[in-house]
Amino acid sequence: QVQLVESGGGLVQAGNSLRLSCVVSGLTFSHYAMAWFRQRPGEDREFVSVISWSGRDTDYSDSAKGRFTVSRDNAKNTVYLQMSSLRPEDTAIYYCAAFKDSARFDLVPRSILDYHDWGQGTQVTVSS
Repeated sequence: QVQLVESGGGLVQAGNSLRLSCVVSGLTFSHYAMAWFRQRPGEDREFVSVISWSGRDTDYSDSAKGRFTVSRDNAKNTVYLQMSSLRPEDTAIYYCAAFKDSARFDLVPRSILDYHDWGQGTQVTVSS
């Protein structure tokens, strides 16, 4: 059974930082690109960041670029999202998701349609 479990969310003031974690089980973690999406109140789920299976390649949304850093530890089956300079508009539920990179091409897909395994999400609230 595939499980993705996010943690690290919480309430922070604008300008501060948070680090989210997502621990994965039930799949061969090193065969998967891992992404972070978020869903703000009343909005659709949107792409935030992705890291390839090896960690070599990453991609970020315009909003995340320069403030967020994605990383992974394949030995721990864990992907991280370090978020800095947080803004009230970053308030959302953050989800991690897995994409099977069968040929291990270091793919970094941004489309929500490419992801079939999801965590339950962790709430991030940024106060002004």
